[in-house]
Amino acid sequence: MSKPVSYKRHRFVPEIIAHAVWLYFRFPLSLRLVEEMLLERGIVVSYETVRRWALKFGPAYARRLRRKTPSRRDIWHLDEVVVTISGQKHWLWRAVDQDGYVLDEIVQSRRNTTAAKRLLRRLSRKQGCPPRRMITDRLGSYAAAQRLVMREVEHRSHKGLNNRAENSHLPFRRRERAMQGFRSPSYLQRFVSVFSAVRNLFVPPRSRRSAPAIHLHRLNAMAEWKAMANIAA
Repeated sequence: MSKPVSYKRHRFVPEIIAHAVWLYFRFPLSLRLVEEMLLERGIVVSYETVRRWALKFGPAYARRLRRKTPSRRDIWHLDEVVVTISGQKHWLWRAVDQDGYVLDEIVQSRRNTTAAKRLLRRLSRKQGCPPRRMITDRLGSYAAAQRLVMREVEHRSHKGLNNRAENSHLPFRRRERAMQGFRSPSYLQRFVSVFSAVRNLFVPPRSRRSAPAIHLHRLNAMAEWKAMANIAA
């Protein structure tokens, strides 16, 4: 783990800051709803303060969260979703593995081969090893990019096989509605990087969905969150 998070020159204790950031990124809540939930617990803080905490501490927390170890047995599911910002279309490209774990996301203004190549190159650099298989929908840009960047990787292109990637967009869409959209592509990129990192930590893999396993997973996730945020368990 890298250098601990610093809370110097902040009036509120780290437990309150970490809890507010956790509420905002973990659940489909607006800033004002987070403010109201904190008030119910006797914590008087404005929604603007919550916003500043999210901007400052969210990326710092995300960088310190433990990432899943890459494996050559992984299967990558790639998909893209349109996001309208200030009347202009942008595309949020996402890659998830066979367990629904978000590997990477990138906001781009195009939906072409160049954009698909950029996603694959980022994935190669961050994961460090190629997957066993790559699954996409029938968008031709994926096949063209795969032939240029990952020629040795098996590629399957079929809409019905890519439900895992398409389902991974649903939590993001719920947040998008709660936030009433995004102000800029750069803000969207910062938000999804933290949002997906927090979701990766707290949502159990598909192979561990029994009630006891889910309960244990959430307890371990909360303990890791508190350790990462440098607060008492």
